[in-house]
Amino acid sequence: MADPRTAEEVLLTGWGRTAPTPARLVAVHGPEDAAAVLAARTPRGVVARGLARSYNDAAQNAGGHVLDMTAADRVLDVDLAAGEVEVEAGISLDRLMNLFVPMGLFVPVTPGTRYVTVGGAVAADIHGKNHHVAGTFSEHVAWLDLLTADGEVRRVGPDRDPELFWATAGGMGLTGVILRARIRMKPVESSRIVVDTDRTPDLDSLMSLMAGTDHLYDYSVAWIDCVARGARMGRSVLTRGRFARRDELAPEQQADPLRYSGRVRLSAPGVFPPGLLNPATVAAFNEVWYRKSPRRKRDQLQTIGAFFHPLDGVGSWNRVYGPRGFVQYQFVVPDGREEAMRRALERISRSGHASFLAVLKRFGEGNPGMLSFPLPGWTLALDIPVVSGLAALLDELDELVVGAGGRVYLAKDPRVRPEVLEQMYPRLGAFRDVRRRVDPEGVFTSDLARRLSL
Repeated sequence: MADPRTAEEVLLTGWGRTAPTPARLVAVHGPEDAAAVLAARTPRGVVARGLARSYNDAAQNAGGHVLDMTAADRVLDVDLAAGEVEVEAGISLDRLMNLFVPMGLFVPVTPGTRYVTVGGAVAADIHGKNHHVAGTFSEHVAWLDLLTADGEVRRVGPDRDPELFWATAGGMGLTGVILRARIRMKPVESSRIVVDTDRTPDLDSLMSLMAGTDHLYDYSVAWIDCVARGARMGRSVLTRGRFARRDELAPEQQADPLRYSGRVRLSAPGVFPPGLLNPATVAAFNEVWYRKSPRRKRDQLQTIGAFFHPLDGVGSWNRVYGPRGFVQYQFVVPDGREEAMRRALERISRSGHASFLAVLKRFGEGNPGMLSFPLPGWTLALDIPVVSGLAALLDELDELVVGAGGRVYLAKDPRVRPEVLEQMYPRLGAFRDVRRRVDPEGVFTSDLARRLSL
């Protein structure tokens, strides 16, 4: 059993590699280990941590304890007929894919990386390229077991203490420790995606194409050139697709249609110089990327890795941004407020802050999650190196987003002001009420929680 008194103190960051803080990291192999840390009632509290792919301080707890959940990764039950799996919260989407794609089951929702734990997927209520048809990850959870501050394990779900369930979905680990969950998987006939690609010359043509035809596809995402200005502002490469049927594969693939193996092909060096990604280098890359993409291509077969997780092929790719790290700024604006997206892109392209990776997606209906990010509309995510002047730009974007009735994503944000967050999440008060009900002493906390007074 884990002993919190002997836990090693380590320096932790999120995937953006900003604002490191020290905490005592405790390896959790089962509920008893997590309960032992809770029983110790350490003064700075505790928070669970998975594979650390949140870009910010959500899984950090300065001066307190952090539960490393990645060793609690067993598959507990499988119902292939129903397409459901019961798993411990530390299992990754990567492992789920390696285990179950060959059985004809894919994860219901995946973000841009497969290196996310199930517990983290629920805590951040992750979304993917299919939100417009499938919603968030938590909407595919039949139930989960939650270790709360009183030491009890509560089984909650959409129809079992739904208030606590929807506070936990998107609640960034602040209602308790997610121990296990039952997930409804997606049946597939093959491990290939049928992909259509369209190159669009500007933002208006991209948004028009997506609004008019995204409903024809299960998955949709657009890469945007955030450096281009003027008539070329928002020029993009839009890729959309669905899983291929077995009879759509080449004859040699039909013999083993569900073959799948996710692996890291390369690893980024440990050190990159500051300023490697700057307006000039990003503009050059964007020009090549845009020009090499086809104007229009149909029915291309791609692997799961190539379509969903291209960056996962490079280990520790976050080092490319240099020692100061980077911010991923992701926001959503509602349908009908497309002008706000245009104004945001104008500010970004004029700012001189280079975004190496920028993607636009459409969201469908939201869910009852009190801190769940998606709402019907448009979401843009930007990776931006930390340089002088970035904070001022992001503050400006915050004002624009709030004015449009939008919000930023708590799994990405490292710097939004608490008073601005209040305007973005109208159900924040309801979340705080649930948190006080199940954790009146504030046992579960994090750097994020303290920063934003959650």
